[in-house]
Amino acid sequence: MDELCLRAVKENGMILEYIKNPTEELCIEAVRQNGLALKYVKEQTAEICLEAVKQNGKALRYVNNQSDEICIEAVRQNGYALEYVREQTEEMCIEAVKQLRGVTI
Repeated sequence: MDELCLRAVKENGMILEYIKNPTEELCIEAVRQNGLALKYVKEQTAEICLEAVKQNGKALRYVNNQSDEICIEAVRQNGYALEYVREQTEEMCIEAVKQLRGVTI
């Protein structure tokens, strides 16, 4: 069963929503495929959250315990993730601007 679930989340991380009691490994693979699958991770670890925001910075909206490291990684991936940072620092703002520099508004 675990092998089947692992293959499934590698194809579509959002399938995590339908897996009862997923392992940490399953959660990591799910968020690597789609960072927004973090929404369905009940027991978040820093590693899972970091993998999620590396894949999609906007997954930061689902991070329960935002560390500076996780927030910086999120805005490096997507400057617009700054919107979800609860306690912004100057470094986070600078990283967001650097990431957005090439984006046309």
